[in-house]
Amino acid sequence: MAARAIWKGRLVIGSVHLPVKLYSAVSDRTVRFHILDDRSLMRVKQHMVNPDTGEEVPSGEIRKGYEIEPGKYVVLTGEDLESLTPASSRDIEINEFIPNQQLGQQWYDRPYYLGPDGNAEAYFALAEALNRSGREGIAHWVMRKRPYVGALRSQDGYLWLVTLHNAEEVITARDLPQPSRPHATQAELKLAKQLVEAVQGEFNPADYKDEYRARVLEFLDQKAKGHKPRLRALKSKHTPASLEDALARSIAALKKEKRTA
Repeated sequence: MAARAIWKGRLVIGSVHLPVKLYSAVSDRTVRFHILDDRSLMRVKQHMVNPDTGEEVPSGEIRKGYEIEPGKYVVLTGEDLESLTPASSRDIEINEFIPNQQLGQQWYDRPYYLGPDGNAEAYFALAEALNRSGREGIAHWVMRKRPYVGALRSQDGYLWLVTLHNAEEVITARDLPQPSRPHATQAELKLAKQLVEAVQGEFNPADYKDEYRARVLEFLDQKAKGHKPRLRALKSKHTPASLEDALARSIAALKKEKRTA
């Protein structure tokens, strides 16, 4: 399935303006269900209803409000909301380039491909230069009336634009409860190292499929054909008494798998 651009803009770095197209790098394949009337199996529509009177509220009488205290709201009009919308722009502005790995994984949100929209030579030159620099750019842009901040990255010869969470959304490890950390024994550290070495390998995308989605689709297919499928319950695994015991068992099992492979 060929990728289709969802937005067009300009990558702005200083006085350089590079036309680009934005493509989604991931696709939502979630199995979604409709809400049906049990008697007629017709799809049910949802309506806005006043909880006090039970009457449906027409769309023209619906307002948006922000609750500042229980039962008290600041009501916003359409003009209010329009005044808060950021100015439309096609520019993706890069403010600075920071070292790779400086941002923790919790900052990254949704990845996009940033493809060339003309001047391919300059595009691929920038992608290569960014890859060699070991840095990523911090970008700001407005898309579909919403402001975004993101990271401009280079991978596989192409530019990527990954949206970032805002600072108030990110929870760091320092925000977690800080209990005293027990020290691992030398035996546990040795076994942990052996465990990591025992399962070394290369990333294979084919190994990371949505097994739950496949089971649901197979189940639905069988029901559609008039069968009565049954899903097997997943068995819980026994938890060993100690970390050292768990590591030793895991290593023994991995060695056995390699001998029989």
